[in-house]
Amino acid sequence: MSSESVEEHATNVVPKARTAARGGRPAKTAPTIYDVAELAGVNPSTVSRALSQPGRINIKTEERIHAAAKTLNYRLNPMARALPTGRTSTLGLLLADITNPMIFGIVRGAEHAAAEQGYTLVIAESQESGEREASTAQRIQPSVDGLILGTTRLSDTQIQELATNKPLVLINRDVEGVASVLPDVNPGIDGALAHLESLGHHSIAYLSGPANSWMSGTRWASLLERAVARGMNVVEIGPGVPTLDGGRAALTRVLASGVTAVVAYNDLMAIGLLQAAGDEGISVPDRFSLVGFDDIFGSDFTTPALTTIRTPLARAGARAVRHALALVSGTADESSTAADNDEKIETELVIRQSTGPAAS
Repeated sequence: MSSESVEEHATNVVPKARTAARGGRPAKTAPTIYDVAELAGVNPSTVSRALSQPGRINIKTEERIHAAAKTLNYRLNPMARALPTGRTSTLGLLLADITNPMIFGIVRGAEHAAAEQGYTLVIAESQESGEREASTAQRIQPSVDGLILGTTRLSDTQIQELATNKPLVLINRDVEGVASVLPDVNPGIDGALAHLESLGHHSIAYLSGPANSWMSGTRWASLLERAVARGMNVVEIGPGVPTLDGGRAALTRVLASGVTAVVAYNDLMAIGLLQAAGDEGISVPDRFSLVGFDDIFGSDFTTPALTTIRTPLARAGARAVRHALALVSGTADESSTAADNDEKIETELVIRQSTGPAAS
Protein backbone atom coordinates (compact mmCIF):
# COMPACT_ATOMS: atom_id res chain seq x y z
CA MET A 1 0.00 0.00 0.00
CA SER A 2 1.33 3.45 -0.93
CA SER A 3 2.16 6.02 1.74
CA GLU A 4 -0.72 8.18 0.49
CA SER A 5 -3.14 5.24 0.79
CA VAL A 6 -1.96 4.70 4.32
CA GLU A 7 -2.61 8.39 4.98
CA GLU A 8 -6.06 8.17 3.46
CA HIS A 9 -7.08 5.25 5.68
CA ALA A 10 -5.42 6.55 8.82
CA THR A 11 -7.58 7.10 11.86
CA ASN A 12 -8.20 10.73 12.72
CA VAL A 13 -6.71 11.73 16.01
CA VAL A 14 -7.71 14.91 17.82
CA PRO A 15 -4.55 16.82 18.80
CA LYS A 16 -3.82 16.93 22.50
CA ALA A 17 -4.22 20.31 24.16
CA ARG A 18 -0.91 22.07 24.67
CA THR A 19 -0.07 23.39 28.08
CA ALA A 20 1.33 26.77 28.96
CA ALA A 21 4.61 27.18 30.79
CA ARG A 22 2.83 28.53 33.85
CA GLY A 23 0.04 26.79 35.79
CA GLY A 24 -0.32 23.88 33.39
CA ARG A 25 -3.42 25.44 31.78
CA PRO A 26 -4.13 24.92 28.06
CA ALA A 27 -2.47 27.66 26.01
CA LYS A 28 -4.43 29.34 23.27
CA THR A 29 -1.72 29.20 20.64
CA ALA A 30 -2.30 29.38 16.93
CA PRO A 31 -2.69 25.93 15.31
CA THR A 32 0.21 24.72 13.20
CA ILE A 33 0.55 22.51 10.17
CA TYR A 34 1.46 19.68 12.56
CA ASP A 35 -1.89 20.02 14.34
CA VAL A 36 -3.71 19.80 11.03
CA ALA A 37 -1.64 16.75 10.06
CA GLU A 38 -2.43 15.03 13.36
CA LEU A 39 -6.16 15.70 13.10
CA ALA A 40 -6.30 14.59 9.45
CA GLY A 41 -4.08 11.55 10.08
CA VAL A 42 -1.47 12.45 7.46
CA ASN A 43 2.09 13.70 7.27
CA PRO A 44 2.79 17.47 7.58
CA SER A 45 4.29 17.44 4.06
CA THR A 46 0.96 16.16 2.72
CA VAL A 47 -0.85 19.03 4.46
CA SER A 48 1.57 21.48 2.89
CA ARG A 49 0.91 20.13 -0.60
CA ALA A 50 -2.86 20.09 -0.10
CA LEU A 51 -3.04 23.70 1.10
CA SER A 52 -0.42 25.35 -1.10
CA GLN A 53 -0.68 23.24 -4.27
CA PRO A 54 -4.27 21.97 -4.66
CA GLY A 55 -4.79 18.97 -6.90
CA ARG A 56 -1.44 17.33 -6.15
CA ILE A 57 -2.80 14.62 -3.84
CA ASN A 58 -5.76 12.23 -3.54
CA ILE A 59 -8.98 14.26 -3.56
CA LYS A 60 -10.44 12.51 -0.48
CA THR A 61 -7.26 13.14 1.47
CA GLU A 62 -7.27 16.77 0.35
CA GLU A 63 -10.88 17.19 1.46
CA ARG A 64 -10.08 15.68 4.86
CA ILE A 65 -7.12 18.04 5.28
CA HIS A 66 -9.23 21.09 4.42
CA ALA A 67 -11.89 19.93 6.88
CA ALA A 68 -9.26 19.57 9.61
CA ALA A 69 -7.83 23.01 8.83
CA LYS A 70 -11.31 24.52 9.06
CA THR A 71 -12.01 22.76 12.36
CA LEU A 72 -8.78 24.14 13.84
CA ASN A 73 -9.25 27.57 12.20
CA TYR A 74 -5.82 27.11 10.60
CA ARG A 75 -4.60 29.66 8.06
CA LEU A 76 -1.61 29.03 5.84
CA ASN A 77 1.09 31.62 6.49
CA PRO A 78 1.72 33.41 3.15
CA MET A 79 5.39 33.88 4.01
CA ALA A 80 5.75 30.16 4.71
CA ARG A 81 4.04 29.40 1.41
CA ALA A 82 6.53 31.72 -0.29
CA LEU A 83 9.47 29.56 0.76
CA PRO A 84 8.93 26.72 -1.76
CA THR A 85 7.19 28.81 -4.45
CA GLY A 86 9.03 32.12 -4.19
CA ARG A 87 5.66 33.92 -4.21
CA THR A 88 3.57 35.52 -1.48
CA SER A 89 0.30 36.01 -3.41
CA THR A 90 0.45 39.69 -2.51
CA LEU A 91 0.82 42.85 -4.58
CA GLY A 92 1.91 46.24 -3.27
CA LEU A 93 -0.05 49.37 -4.24
CA LEU A 94 1.84 52.55 -3.39
CA LEU A 95 -0.16 55.79 -3.56
CA ALA A 96 0.74 59.46 -3.21
CA ASP A 97 -2.21 60.54 -1.05
CA ILE A 98 -4.64 57.97 0.30
CA THR A 99 -7.03 60.73 1.49
CA ASN A 100 -7.66 61.92 -2.08
CA PRO A 101 -11.07 60.54 -3.20
CA MET A 102 -9.53 60.00 -6.64
CA ILE A 103 -7.65 57.10 -5.05
CA PHE A 104 -10.86 55.31 -4.01
CA GLY A 105 -11.67 54.20 -7.54
CA ILE A 106 -8.14 52.95 -8.20
CA VAL A 107 -8.10 50.93 -4.97
CA ARG A 108 -11.55 49.45 -5.57
CA GLY A 109 -10.69 48.31 -9.11
CA ALA A 110 -7.30 46.96 -8.05
CA GLU A 111 -8.74 45.09 -5.07
CA HIS A 112 -11.43 43.39 -7.15
CA ALA A 113 -8.94 42.29 -9.81
CA ALA A 114 -6.47 41.02 -7.19
CA ALA A 115 -9.12 39.08 -5.26
CA GLU A 116 -10.30 37.38 -8.45
CA GLN A 117 -6.84 35.84 -8.77
CA GLY A 118 -6.47 34.95 -5.09
CA TYR A 119 -4.12 37.85 -4.39
CA THR A 120 -4.05 40.23 -1.44
CA LEU A 121 -3.40 43.93 -1.97
CA VAL A 122 -0.98 45.70 0.39
CA ILE A 123 -1.55 49.47 0.36
CA ALA A 124 1.03 52.08 1.35
CA GLU A 125 1.13 55.88 1.12
CA SER A 126 3.93 58.34 0.33
CA GLN A 127 2.07 61.53 1.37
CA GLU A 128 3.12 63.29 -1.84
CA SER A 129 6.80 62.86 -0.90
CA GLY A 130 9.19 61.40 -3.46
CA GLU A 131 11.73 60.62 -0.73
CA ARG A 132 9.14 58.81 1.38
CA GLU A 133 7.86 56.96 -1.69
CA ALA A 134 11.35 55.70 -2.56
CA SER A 135 12.02 54.38 0.94
CA THR A 136 8.55 52.81 1.21
CA ALA A 137 8.89 51.09 -2.17
CA GLN A 138 12.27 49.64 -1.21
CA ARG A 139 10.87 48.47 2.13
CA ILE A 140 7.80 46.63 0.83
CA GLN A 141 9.11 45.37 -2.53
CA PRO A 142 10.93 42.31 -1.09
CA SER A 143 7.69 41.16 0.61
CA VAL A 144 5.38 41.25 -2.43
CA ASP A 145 5.29 39.56 -5.83
CA GLY A 146 4.86 42.82 -7.70
CA LEU A 147 4.45 46.55 -7.13
CA ILE A 148 2.02 49.13 -8.55
CA LEU A 149 2.84 52.82 -8.29
CA GLY A 150 -0.21 55.09 -8.48
CA THR A 151 0.42 58.84 -9.02
CA THR A 152 4.13 58.34 -8.36
CA ARG A 153 6.49 61.23 -7.60
CA LEU A 154 9.69 59.26 -8.34
CA SER A 155 12.11 60.08 -11.14
CA ASP A 156 12.32 57.93 -14.25
CA THR A 157 15.65 56.53 -13.08
CA GLN A 158 14.30 55.55 -9.67
CA ILE A 159 11.31 53.83 -11.28
CA GLN A 160 13.48 51.92 -13.75
CA GLU A 161 15.73 50.74 -10.89
CA LEU A 162 12.71 49.44 -8.97
CA ALA A 163 11.52 47.64 -12.11
CA THR A 164 14.76 45.65 -12.27
CA ASN A 165 14.01 44.07 -8.87
CA LYS A 166 10.38 42.99 -9.12
CA PRO A 167 7.48 43.29 -11.61
CA LEU A 168 6.37 46.92 -11.62
CA VAL A 169 3.37 48.70 -13.16
CA LEU A 170 2.66 52.43 -13.20
CA ILE A 171 -0.66 54.27 -13.15
CA ASN A 172 -0.79 57.77 -14.67
CA ARG A 173 2.92 57.77 -15.50
CA ASP A 174 4.85 56.86 -18.63
CA VAL A 175 8.44 55.63 -18.25
CA GLU A 176 10.42 53.89 -20.97
CA GLY A 177 10.66 50.15 -20.47
CA VAL A 178 8.10 50.00 -17.65
CA ALA A 179 4.52 48.76 -17.99
CA SER A 180 1.94 51.48 -17.40
CA VAL A 181 -1.77 52.23 -17.39
CA LEU A 182 -2.46 55.65 -18.88
CA PRO A 183 -5.56 57.72 -19.56
CA ASP A 184 -6.09 59.39 -22.92
CA VAL A 185 -6.72 62.95 -21.72
CA ASN A 186 -7.36 64.33 -25.20
CA PRO A 187 -11.04 63.33 -25.62
CA GLY A 188 -11.98 64.82 -22.25
CA ILE A 189 -10.05 68.03 -22.85
CA ASP A 190 -11.46 68.37 -26.37
CA GLY A 191 -14.94 68.00 -24.88
CA ALA A 192 -14.23 70.61 -22.20
CA LEU A 193 -12.85 73.17 -24.68
CA ALA A 194 -15.73 72.65 -27.11
CA HIS A 195 -18.19 73.09 -24.24
CA LEU A 196 -16.50 76.28 -22.97
CA GLU A 197 -16.18 77.70 -26.49
CA SER A 198 -19.89 77.13 -27.07
CA LEU A 199 -20.53 79.23 -23.94
CA GLY A 200 -18.45 82.12 -25.29
CA HIS A 201 -15.22 81.53 -23.34
CA HIS A 202 -11.99 82.48 -25.09
CA SER A 203 -9.63 83.01 -22.13
CA ILE A 204 -8.84 80.00 -19.92
CA ALA A 205 -6.52 79.27 -16.99
CA TYR A 206 -5.09 75.88 -16.13
CA LEU A 207 -4.66 75.38 -12.40
CA SER A 208 -1.70 73.01 -12.40
CA GLY A 209 -0.75 70.36 -9.86
CA PRO A 210 2.65 69.47 -8.35
CA ALA A 211 5.73 70.41 -10.37
CA ASN A 212 6.90 66.76 -10.34
CA SER A 213 3.54 65.37 -11.45
CA TRP A 214 3.82 63.77 -14.88
CA MET A 215 0.04 63.77 -15.23
CA SER A 216 -0.26 67.49 -14.47
CA GLY A 217 2.26 68.23 -17.20
CA THR A 218 0.47 65.92 -19.63
CA ARG A 219 -2.90 67.61 -19.03
CA TRP A 220 -1.37 71.06 -19.44
CA ALA A 221 0.39 70.12 -22.70
CA SER A 222 -2.86 68.76 -24.17
CA LEU A 223 -4.89 71.78 -23.01
CA LEU A 224 -2.33 74.24 -24.37
CA GLU A 225 -2.13 72.59 -27.79
CA ARG A 226 -5.87 72.25 -28.23
CA ALA A 227 -6.80 75.67 -26.86
CA VAL A 228 -4.34 77.43 -29.15
CA ALA A 229 -5.66 75.42 -32.11
CA ARG A 230 -9.12 76.80 -31.31
CA GLY A 231 -7.83 80.36 -31.11
CA MET A 232 -8.36 80.50 -27.35
CA ASN A 233 -6.03 82.22 -24.90
CA VAL A 234 -4.69 79.95 -22.15
CA VAL A 235 -2.42 80.57 -19.16
CA GLU A 236 -0.97 78.22 -16.53
CA ILE A 237 -1.34 79.08 -12.84
CA GLY A 238 0.88 77.05 -10.54
CA PRO A 239 2.38 74.66 -9.72
CA GLY A 240 0.08 73.99 -6.79
CA VAL A 241 -0.69 71.46 -4.09
CA PRO A 242 -3.33 68.98 -5.39
CA THR A 243 -5.66 69.50 -2.41
CA LEU A 244 -8.59 71.67 -1.33
CA ASP A 245 -6.11 74.13 0.20
CA GLY A 246 -4.14 74.22 -3.03
CA GLY A 247 -7.27 75.26 -4.91
CA ARG A 248 -8.26 77.83 -2.30
CA ALA A 249 -4.82 79.45 -2.47
CA ALA A 250 -5.17 80.02 -6.22
CA LEU A 251 -8.21 82.31 -6.12
CA THR A 252 -6.27 85.59 -6.07
CA ARG A 253 -4.19 84.61 -9.11
CA VAL A 254 -7.25 83.35 -10.98
CA LEU A 255 -9.00 86.68 -10.49
CA ALA A 256 -5.86 88.64 -11.40
CA SER A 257 -5.46 86.68 -14.65
CA GLY A 258 -8.76 88.01 -16.00
CA VAL A 259 -9.80 84.63 -17.44
CA THR A 260 -13.44 83.65 -17.75
CA ALA A 261 -12.91 79.90 -17.26
CA VAL A 262 -10.62 77.63 -15.24
CA VAL A 263 -9.63 73.99 -15.79
CA ALA A 264 -8.13 72.52 -12.60
CA TYR A 265 -5.59 69.72 -12.38
CA ASN A 266 -8.01 67.67 -10.26
CA ASP A 267 -11.43 67.92 -8.64
CA LEU A 268 -10.03 68.65 -5.18
CA MET A 269 -8.31 71.82 -6.40
CA ALA A 270 -11.45 72.80 -8.31
CA ILE A 271 -13.62 72.32 -5.21
CA GLY A 272 -11.14 74.30 -3.09
CA LEU A 273 -11.24 77.16 -5.60
CA LEU A 274 -15.04 77.00 -5.60
CA GLN A 275 -15.11 77.20 -1.79
CA ALA A 276 -12.73 80.18 -1.73
CA ALA A 277 -14.86 81.99 -4.31
CA GLY A 278 -17.98 81.37 -2.22
CA ASP A 279 -16.26 82.75 0.89
CA GLU A 280 -15.57 85.97 -1.03
CA GLY A 281 -19.09 86.23 -2.39
CA ILE A 282 -17.93 85.44 -5.93
CA SER A 283 -20.47 83.52 -7.99
CA VAL A 284 -19.48 80.51 -10.06
CA PRO A 285 -20.18 80.25 -12.98
CA ASP A 286 -21.23 83.94 -13.22
CA ARG A 287 -17.71 85.32 -12.58
CA PHE A 288 -15.82 82.37 -14.07
CA SER A 289 -16.68 78.84 -15.18
CA LEU A 290 -14.90 75.92 -13.55
CA VAL A 291 -13.94 72.44 -14.79
CA GLY A 292 -12.31 69.76 -12.64
CA PHE A 293 -10.58 66.50 -13.51
CA ASP A 294 -11.26 62.86 -12.47
CA ASP A 295 -14.97 62.99 -11.42
CA ILE A 296 -14.25 61.88 -7.87
CA PHE A 297 -16.96 60.81 -5.43
CA GLY A 298 -18.62 63.98 -4.17
CA SER A 299 -17.84 66.20 -7.15
CA ASP A 300 -21.58 66.47 -7.77
CA PHE A 301 -22.29 67.35 -4.11
CA THR A 302 -20.94 70.89 -4.42
CA THR A 303 -22.97 74.02 -5.05
CA PRO A 304 -22.92 74.41 -7.95
CA ALA A 305 -22.23 70.78 -8.93
CA LEU A 306 -18.82 70.48 -10.58
CA THR A 307 -18.38 70.04 -14.32
CA THR A 308 -15.43 67.64 -14.67
CA ILE A 309 -13.45 65.41 -16.99
CA ARG A 310 -14.11 61.82 -15.95
CA THR A 311 -11.35 59.22 -15.82
CA PRO A 312 -12.43 55.56 -15.30
CA LEU A 313 -10.28 55.10 -12.20
CA ALA A 314 -11.56 51.66 -11.20
CA ARG A 315 -10.74 50.39 -14.68
CA ALA A 316 -7.21 51.78 -14.33
CA GLY A 317 -6.69 49.99 -11.00
CA ALA A 318 -7.98 46.68 -12.34
CA ARG A 319 -5.88 46.90 -15.49
CA ALA A 320 -2.75 47.68 -13.46
CA VAL A 321 -3.26 44.54 -11.35
CA ARG A 322 -3.76 42.38 -14.44
CA HIS A 323 -0.54 43.77 -15.93
CA ALA A 324 1.34 43.09 -12.71
CA LEU A 325 0.09 39.50 -12.44
CA ALA A 326 0.99 38.84 -16.08
CA LEU A 327 4.53 40.00 -15.31
CA VAL A 328 4.65 37.89 -12.14
CA SER A 329 3.51 34.76 -13.99
CA GLY A 330 5.83 35.39 -16.91
CA THR A 331 3.00 35.54 -19.45
CA ALA A 332 3.74 39.16 -20.43
CA ASP A 333 6.42 40.00 -22.97
CA GLU A 334 7.90 43.26 -24.24
CA SER A 335 5.56 43.47 -27.24
CA SER A 336 2.43 42.95 -25.13
CA THR A 337 3.66 45.51 -22.58
CA ALA A 338 4.19 48.07 -25.34
CA ALA A 339 0.71 47.35 -26.71
CA ASP A 340 -0.79 47.75 -23.23
CA ASN A 341 0.93 51.11 -22.83
CA ASP A 342 -0.55 52.23 -26.15
CA GLU A 343 -4.07 51.10 -25.14
CA LYS A 344 -5.07 54.14 -23.10
CA ILE A 345 -8.21 54.61 -21.03
CA GLU A 346 -10.43 57.25 -22.60
CA THR A 347 -11.64 60.29 -20.66
CA GLU A 348 -14.94 62.14 -21.14
CA LEU A 349 -16.54 65.42 -20.10
CA VAL A 350 -19.35 65.39 -17.53
CA ILE A 351 -21.32 68.65 -17.71
CA ARG A 352 -22.87 70.00 -14.50
CA GLN A 353 -23.64 73.46 -13.15
CA SER A 354 -20.19 75.01 -12.55
CA THR A 355 -19.92 76.07 -16.20
CA GLY A 356 -22.04 78.75 -17.83
CA PRO A 357 -21.97 81.62 -20.36
CA ALA A 358 -18.86 83.81 -20.29
CA ALA A 359 -19.20 87.07 -18.38
CA SER A 360 -19.44 90.02 -20.74
